[in-house]
Amino acid sequence: GERPYACDAPGCEYRAATAINLKSNRPTHTGERPFACDEPECEYRAAQAGTLEKHKRTHSGERPYACDAPGCEYRAATAINLKSNRPTHTGERPFACDEPECEYRAAQAGTLEKHKRTHSGERPYAC
Repeated sequence: GERPYACDAPGCEYRAATAINLKSNRPTHTGERPFACDEPECEYRAAQAGTLEKHKRTHSGERPYACDAPGCEYRAATAINLKSNRPTHTGERPFACDEPECEYRAAQAGTLEKHKRTHSGERPYAC
């Protein structure tokens, strides 16, 4: 769709379909975080209402995104987390190790990062 409204902040390439959507981009540049979590003792604040809604799921445990693969009961709090579940069903392994002569491929980026530590010997977690 057409996105005629452009952000005028230096270096920002955000474009919006409506003036309201463009306005919601402004706090990402100003540091303003007008949306506050209403959970007791939680000090989280967000620049956008949608970001606050995602955050609230950390308190409620709500997982509205369900995998549609037959027999899979996986549910996610965000659409992007649901997307990361898809390769477990398709066998797709889009993340490749870049070490010479290593043919390892992973379904998820985090799994590849863990694998890469086998080459570097890095152990980022203390016992």
